[in-house]
Amino acid sequence: MNLNKVFLIGNLTRDAELKTLPSGNPVVSFGLATNRTYTNKAGQKQTETEFHNLVLWGKRAEILAQYLTKGKMVFVEGRLKTTSWTSPAGEKRSRIEVIVEDIQFGPKLAVGGSRVGDGGSKEELATVSVDDVPQGGEEDLVDKDSEDDFLENIPF
Repeated sequence: MNLNKVFLIGNLTRDAELKTLPSGNPVVSFGLATNRTYTNKAGQKQTETEFHNLVLWGKRAEILAQYLTKGKMVFVEGRLKTTSWTSPAGEKRSRIEVIVEDIQFGPKLAVGGSRVGDGGSKEELATVSVDDVPQGGEEDLVDKDSEDDFLENIPF
Protein backbone atom coordinates (compact mmCIF):
# COMPACT_ATOMS: atom_id res chain seq x y z
CA MET A 1 0.00 0.00 0.00
CA ASN A 2 1.26 3.51 -0.87
CA LEU A 3 0.20 6.89 0.43
CA ASN A 4 1.18 10.39 -0.68
CA LYS A 5 -0.82 12.87 1.43
CA VAL A 6 0.11 16.26 2.89
CA PHE A 7 -1.77 18.47 5.36
CA LEU A 8 -0.47 22.00 5.96
CA ILE A 9 -1.76 24.99 7.93
CA GLY A 10 0.09 28.22 7.36
CA ASN A 11 0.11 31.69 5.88
CA LEU A 12 0.52 32.56 2.21
CA THR A 13 3.93 34.10 1.50
CA ARG A 14 2.91 35.77 -1.75
CA ASP A 15 -0.14 36.44 -3.89
CA ALA A 16 -1.15 33.57 -6.13
CA GLU A 17 0.21 33.66 -9.67
CA LEU A 18 -2.30 32.51 -12.28
CA LYS A 19 -1.05 31.20 -15.62
CA THR A 20 -2.76 29.50 -18.52
CA LEU A 21 -0.91 26.70 -20.30
CA PRO A 22 -0.92 26.50 -24.11
CA SER A 23 -3.49 23.70 -23.72
CA GLY A 24 -5.81 26.26 -22.08
CA ASN A 25 -5.58 24.63 -18.65
CA PRO A 26 -5.28 27.23 -15.85
CA VAL A 27 -2.73 26.71 -13.08
CA VAL A 28 -2.04 28.83 -10.03
CA SER A 29 1.11 28.71 -7.93
CA PHE A 30 1.64 30.22 -4.50
CA GLY A 31 3.85 29.91 -1.45
CA LEU A 32 2.98 28.85 2.09
CA ALA A 33 4.95 29.27 5.30
CA THR A 34 4.47 26.94 8.26
CA ASN A 35 5.96 27.48 11.71
CA ARG A 36 7.16 24.98 14.29
CA THR A 37 7.71 26.18 17.84
CA TYR A 38 9.77 24.16 20.29
CA THR A 39 11.96 24.54 23.37
CA ASN A 40 15.69 23.92 22.87
CA LYS A 41 18.02 22.19 25.33
CA ALA A 42 18.78 25.55 27.01
CA GLY A 43 15.06 26.01 27.72
CA GLN A 44 14.61 28.81 25.18
CA LYS A 45 11.58 28.94 22.92
CA GLN A 46 12.58 28.58 19.25
CA THR A 47 10.56 29.00 16.07
CA GLU A 48 11.45 27.27 12.82
CA THR A 49 9.80 28.29 9.54
CA GLU A 50 9.41 26.06 6.49
CA PHE A 51 8.45 27.38 3.07
CA HIS A 52 6.37 25.28 0.67
CA ASN A 53 5.56 25.66 -3.04
CA LEU A 54 1.94 24.89 -3.88
CA VAL A 55 0.15 24.35 -7.19
CA LEU A 56 -3.59 24.26 -7.94
CA TRP A 57 -4.93 23.21 -11.35
CA GLY A 58 -8.09 23.66 -13.41
CA LYS A 59 -11.13 25.91 -13.22
CA ARG A 60 -10.86 26.06 -9.42
CA ALA A 61 -7.38 27.57 -9.78
CA GLU A 62 -8.83 30.31 -11.95
CA ILE A 63 -11.58 31.09 -9.43
CA LEU A 64 -9.57 30.78 -6.21
CA ALA A 65 -6.54 32.75 -7.48
CA GLN A 66 -8.23 36.04 -6.59
CA TYR A 67 -8.68 34.94 -2.95
CA LEU A 68 -5.18 33.55 -2.42
CA THR A 69 -3.41 36.69 -1.23
CA LYS A 70 -0.30 37.20 0.87
CA GLY A 71 -0.79 36.76 4.61
CA LYS A 72 -4.01 34.73 4.51
CA MET A 73 -4.12 31.62 6.65
CA VAL A 74 -5.13 28.44 4.84
CA PHE A 75 -5.46 24.74 5.52
CA VAL A 76 -4.27 22.73 2.51
CA GLU A 77 -4.65 19.06 1.71
CA GLY A 78 -2.69 17.66 -1.19
CA ARG A 79 0.09 15.42 -2.41
CA LEU A 80 3.81 15.82 -3.00
CA LYS A 81 5.23 15.96 -6.51
CA THR A 82 8.87 16.40 -7.53
CA THR A 83 9.41 18.42 -10.69
CA SER A 84 12.78 18.19 -12.46
CA TRP A 85 14.23 20.28 -15.31
CA THR A 86 17.51 21.42 -16.80
CA SER A 87 18.39 25.08 -16.39
CA PRO A 88 19.56 27.20 -19.36
CA ALA A 89 23.10 26.81 -17.91
CA GLY A 90 22.74 23.02 -18.23
CA GLU A 91 22.36 22.33 -14.50
CA LYS A 92 19.86 19.73 -13.35
CA ARG A 93 17.27 21.30 -11.03
CA SER A 94 14.39 19.89 -9.04
CA ARG A 95 11.73 21.20 -6.73
CA ILE A 96 9.17 19.58 -4.47
CA GLU A 97 5.65 20.97 -4.82
CA VAL A 98 2.37 20.30 -3.07
CA ILE A 99 -0.40 19.63 -5.58
CA VAL A 100 -3.47 21.08 -3.86
CA GLU A 101 -6.51 18.82 -3.72
CA ASP A 102 -8.48 20.74 -1.07
CA ILE A 103 -8.09 24.15 0.52
CA GLN A 104 -9.89 25.95 3.34
CA PHE A 105 -9.44 29.56 4.33
CA GLY A 106 -8.66 30.34 7.96
CA PRO A 107 -10.07 33.07 10.19
CA LYS A 108 -10.53 36.49 8.67
CA LEU A 109 -8.19 39.23 9.84
CA ALA A 110 -9.77 42.14 11.71
CA VAL A 111 -8.64 45.74 11.37
CA GLY A 112 -5.18 46.03 12.92
CA GLY A 113 -4.14 42.49 11.95
CA SER A 114 -5.62 40.53 14.87
CA ARG A 115 -7.65 37.44 14.08
CA VAL A 116 -11.42 37.65 14.14
CA GLY A 117 -13.05 34.80 15.98
CA ASP A 118 -10.98 34.80 19.13
CA GLY A 119 -14.25 34.92 21.05
CA GLY A 120 -15.31 31.63 19.50
CA SER A 121 -18.00 32.96 17.15
CA LYS A 122 -18.31 30.52 14.27
CA GLU A 123 -20.07 33.06 12.06
CA GLU A 124 -16.86 35.07 11.77
CA LEU A 125 -14.87 32.29 10.08
CA ALA A 126 -14.67 31.83 6.33
CA THR A 127 -14.03 28.28 5.21
CA VAL A 128 -14.12 27.31 1.56
CA SER A 129 -13.32 23.84 0.39
CA VAL A 130 -12.12 23.32 -3.17
CA ASP A 131 -15.08 20.97 -3.57
CA ASP A 132 -17.45 23.85 -2.67
CA VAL A 133 -16.22 26.00 -5.56
CA PRO A 134 -18.55 25.71 -8.53
CA GLN A 135 -17.13 24.22 -11.71
CA GLY A 136 -19.14 26.50 -13.96
CA GLY A 137 -19.89 30.19 -13.96
CA GLU A 138 -21.90 30.41 -10.75
CA GLU A 139 -21.26 33.60 -8.77
CA ASP A 140 -21.78 32.27 -5.25
CA LEU A 141 -18.44 30.74 -4.18
CA VAL A 142 -18.95 30.32 -0.43
CA ASP A 143 -21.47 28.04 1.24
CA LYS A 144 -23.35 30.60 3.37
CA ASP A 145 -24.86 27.90 5.60
CA SER A 146 -21.47 26.52 6.62
CA GLU A 147 -20.78 27.10 10.32
CA ASP A 148 -17.99 24.57 10.73
CA ASP A 149 -15.07 25.93 12.68
CA PHE A 150 -11.79 25.91 10.75
CA LEU A 151 -9.90 23.89 13.35
CA GLU A 152 -12.72 21.39 13.80
CA ASN A 153 -12.39 20.43 10.11
CA ILE A 154 -8.80 19.28 10.44
CA PRO A 155 -8.88 15.51 9.88
CA PHE A 156 -6.27 14.64 12.49
